[in-house]
Amino acid sequence: MPRILPGSTPEADIYCLTDDGLSRGRSAVDVVSAMLRGGARIVQYREKDKHAGEMLRECMELRRMTREAGACFIVNDHIDIAMLCDADGVHVGQEDLPVQAVRQLVGPGRIIGLSTHSPEQARAAVASGADYIGVGPIFATKTKKDVCAPVGFEYLDWVVANIALPFVAIGGIKLHNVGQVAAHGARCCALVSEIVGADDVAARFVEARAAMGAARG
Repeated sequence: MPRILPGSTPEADIYCLTDDGLSRGRSAVDVVSAMLRGGARIVQYREKDKHAGEMLRECMELRRMTREAGACFIVNDHIDIAMLCDADGVHVGQEDLPVQAVRQLVGPGRIIGLSTHSPEQARAAVASGADYIGVGPIFATKTKKDVCAPVGFEYLDWVVANIALPFVAIGGIKLHNVGQVAAHGARCCALVSEIVGADDVAARFVEARAAMGAARG
């Protein structure tokens, strides 16, 4: 399984997530296919309102696709589905199973990502053995229910200065502001609605990567 972590290589600078509700009627399989054509190296399956059987079927196909493309495949929340489809890892939130418990289930070989929203949570993530953290929401976002208030650049700057773990900046990041986020030190950014809702998903992915590259100089 590829140990591709956010920002671990120049190509791992855009972290892709699925969201059927924002994909304009296109399936997760169709959207991820376009992401991979654009050059995606990390894809997370994040669907909150589907039955387990449907999620497993989609994840099995996405696992096949990402493996063929040499991309990392992460499943959000559903540890059982991640293991059944042989995903590279799982991403959990602050209210989900703790990282130590997830590690007991998935073993040492799979990646575990943890969403964080404060310095205290970031320090705890390091101590827990998480492989990478999510940092955000940087800006206000409506792509996720029950999301906390934006943390802005203050928390991002703190993570850049104090946390050695790889991280992905997330939350309200669009084509017009991804350069700002990169300029604050984020080597990997997640753009959700901006990519899955684009007319041309692959082209928008390429544009987002170019915007990050331009900001880094």
